[in-house]
Amino acid sequence: MSADYADLCSAILEQCFGKVVQSVADCLFSATTRTLSQIVSSTNFSRKEVGLALSVLIKFRLVNFEPSKSNAYLPEYSLRREDVICLLRYSRYIHLVQSKYGNVGASIAEELLNSGSDTATSILLKCLSNGENKSETAESYKNTLLKMIADHYIIKSPELITSEEGDDLVPRFLTNECDFFVPPIIDLQLLAKIQKGESTFSNAQDGAMVWHLNYDRFHQEFRDDIMKIAIERKLGENAAECFRFILNIMYNTTDPWQRRVSNQVTYVEIKQTIERKSNNLDLLKHLDQYIALITDDSLGFLRKVGDMGGGQYVVDMESSFESLAFACVESVITERFGSKAARIFRVIRFKKFIEQEDLQKEAMIPAKEAKSLAYNLFQEQFIHVKVIKKAGGGGSGPAKAFYLFQIKTKDTVRMLLDVCYKALYNIIRRSNFEKSEHKGLIEKSQRLDSIVETMKERGESEDYIAEIVETFTPPECEILNKVKHRIKTLSKAELTLDDTIFLLQMYQHHCTTLPTGIQKFK
Repeated sequence: MSADYADLCSAILEQCFGKVVQSVADCLFSATTRTLSQIVSSTNFSRKEVGLALSVLIKFRLVNFEPSKSNAYLPEYSLRREDVICLLRYSRYIHLVQSKYGNVGASIAEELLNSGSDTATSILLKCLSNGENKSETAESYKNTLLKMIADHYIIKSPELITSEEGDDLVPRFLTNECDFFVPPIIDLQLLAKIQKGESTFSNAQDGAMVWHLNYDRFHQEFRDDIMKIAIERKLGENAAECFRFILNIMYNTTDPWQRRVSNQVTYVEIKQTIERKSNNLDLLKHLDQYIALITDDSLGFLRKVGDMGGGQYVVDMESSFESLAFACVESVITERFGSKAARIFRVIRFKKFIEQEDLQKEAMIPAKEAKSLAYNLFQEQFIHVKVIKKAGGGGSGPAKAFYLFQIKTKDTVRMLLDVCYKALYNIIRRSNFEKSEHKGLIEKSQRLDSIVETMKERGESEDYIAEIVETFTPPECEILNKVKHRIKTLSKAELTLDDTIFLLQMYQHHCTTLPTGIQKFK
């Protein structure tokens, strides 16, 4: 992990949990594992404060712990670095759940995200007590929760192993993949009694089962959306719908996070599934052409590997995300250096190795301008130089060197990721600065809005309300509007940057052998 990512994680954790948790996480980020005593001595916080910070991080599944190899009674803590950035995606998770399960599902997801992890009974009780969806019954919340578990959006945390001897100081957990999505037993009558204060959580049958959101299931949806949107933009809605069905069939036999290519899918399976589930007559009529269109496209999402069963196809994740990632890189180059620089980048990528003189000819750019653009790309690490030395005549003369431009794909993507991390860190810092700099004005506006809302509920006259509103002077209104506009712009930039980061992370997962922390179950 880079220093830029460390700074970003530190800023995110400070924004979400405060200074103490941030300091503890920074301490864990700088080492593979640390004991409680080491964290206390490094952070200069009290043992109690560090313990509370660790409990928060563990509850939000950002820290793992296990017995030390040298001492089985001593726990060692490690930070799940790759999951810290998921804290920025909470709004995307809630939006996805809302689009699939409505307001009830969004309410459940929001409570789970706010609490980190919790029992099913506790989640439902919090949702019902909030009163956001008063028309919904406890049974509708229960059914939605069970549906989200069945669809793998909510996953059960590993269960605590209770020791009969009671001498294990470090808790141990049992991880059984078969039990991750077994639905809990939820007693609605007990839930009603707890609401009335006639019973307690200790009587709940699911007290030992703790649930949390399955981030990787959401990321699977985000990844599929990227691919479907790319196909829709290039080949049309029918081709995107066809590819959506192919992905659904693929997941029946393939691990969603298989790195390179999927298992084989036959034409017969695709046709039968679309005939059974789709009402798109145009797609059914021209299915052969749409599959051929996706297969022949330069993006390389689908590849034909055999003729059995009307044709065998695989979804080529490696080719797909290599195409998408480098489309993103070219877009960045175009924005920063112009279209001619992007043309030079494409020529180098196509040729793999090319000399300066050949580059300006292939790109059809004047020599001076081509040299300047190539130097700028080299300076910013978008392209690299390979030196080939050749001995002089007779082996005694001075060596002759050839300088060839090339693109190291992994290094280019990693560099762009670091740039995105740094930019995202700067956005968060700037947003926090704007909020703290105009804190008094923002609080005054919020208090005024609250007072006006209360007056409207009481039925006060419009003239009296207008008089109260006028206490907020025009210069203050102008400054506040500018601040709100800046914060809104920064928020949009944050979301766009996170989309780019996610795409480049998918490239690292599917096109390299780097450890990414992505797996089917966590």
